[in-house]
Amino acid sequence: MPNYLFPKLPLGIWVDQLVRFLLDHFQWFFDGVQNVLESMSGWLVTLFLYGTPFLWIIIIALIAWWVANWKVGLFSLIGLGLVNNLGYWPQLSSTLSEVIVSVVIAIIIGIPIGIWMSQKSSVQSVITPILDFMQTMPAFVYLIPAVIFLGLGMAPGIIATVIFAMPPTVRLTNLGIRQVPDDLVEAANAFGSTTSQRLLKVQIPLAIPTLMAGINQSIMLSLSMVVIASLVGAPGLGTIVYQAVTQVDVGKGFEGGLSLVIIAMVLDRISQGIKKKKS
Repeated sequence: MPNYLFPKLPLGIWVDQLVRFLLDHFQWFFDGVQNVLESMSGWLVTLFLYGTPFLWIIIIALIAWWVANWKVGLFSLIGLGLVNNLGYWPQLSSTLSEVIVSVVIAIIIGIPIGIWMSQKSSVQSVITPILDFMQTMPAFVYLIPAVIFLGLGMAPGIIATVIFAMPPTVRLTNLGIRQVPDDLVEAANAFGSTTSQRLLKVQIPLAIPTLMAGINQSIMLSLSMVVIASLVGAPGLGTIVYQAVTQVDVGKGFEGGLSLVIIAMVLDRISQGIKKKKS
C-alpha cells in the first residue's frame, strides 16, 4: 500500500529539464561568466605573487595596524610570516583572491537588494524566504549546478561562495536602514528630501556600522567555503586540508587549518577595525 496521499512530484526531473534548457540556450553566458571570474581571480593571484611575499605581509600588517591597532598589525605580521614559512603563500594568495572576488560580488549584488528591501515591505516578504533558502541549503548542493554550468576550477567555487555568503550583507543592510530613528527620517522628509537624498545623506550613513557587520559575516562565510570549494578544483588552502584528509596526514591538515584560522582572524580584525572607524 502506498505511503503517500498523492503521486510523488517529479521535482528532480523538472530541475534536470531546467538545467538542460539553460545549458542549451545560455551556455555562451556561462562561458562569459567563467572567463570573467577566472580572469579576476587570476589577476589577483598574480598580484599577490608579484615580488617577495614579505612585501605583501608588511603591507597587510600596516593596513591592519592603521584600521585596527598595533596588536592586530603585529599579529598579522607574525601570522602571515608563519604561513609563508610553512610554504603556503601561493595557496594563501589563491584563497585571498577567491574571498575578495566573492565578497566584492556579494556586496555589489547584496547591498542594492538590501536597500530595496528596506524601502518596500512587500519586497522584504518575498526576498526573506529566498535568503532563508540560500543560508539553510547545504553548501555542497550549490557546487552541483556550478560545476555543470562553469566546469571545474575557481569559477564554480566563487559562484557557490557568493550564493552562500551574500545573505548576511542583504539582511544587515535592510536591518541597518530600517533601524534609523523615525524622527530623523521625518526631519529629512520635512526638509523636502527626495527618496535618494534621504537614503544617501541620512539612512545609509547611519546604517554603515550595521552594514559593515554584514560584510564581515560575508567574509567569514566565504572563508568557510574555501575547503568545500576545493572539492571542485578551486585552488587554495582548502586544497591543502582536502589533501590531508584524503591522505590521513594529520600534520599537513593542521598546517592548512592553522593557515586558514590565521587569515580568517586577520580579515575579521581588519573588517571590524573598518567598522569601528565608520561608527
